Amino acid sequence: MKKIINGRMYDTKTADKIQEWDNGLYGDDFRTCKENLYKKTTGEYFIYGSGGALSKYSIACGNNSSSGSSDIIPLTEDEAKNWMETKGDPDAYLEEFGEVPE
Repeated sequence: MKKIINGRMYDTKTADKIQEWDNGLYGDDFRTCKENLYKKTTGEYFIYGSGGALSKYSIACGNNSSSGSSDIIPLTEDEAKNWMETKGDPDAYLEEFGEVPE
């Protein structure tokens, strides 16, 4: 997926995927949600997320109904770290951001 946000290009095909996450719901469940953390060659982070009609990625489609969708969300380094702390693998966090104090 490609998207231009604030004059900057975000492209899942040219960025490095750092970590994948999903909420464990699959198939036709309207609450399904998946996110991938990416890092651009410029060092910027972003999330590519997708989900069902009852997920945070839902979009209104008229007549009081919604549909599943996907989106790209730019992140600061601190936001990427927070995402990794809550949804990522500790080893992947250390590989990306380095050691942390105990």
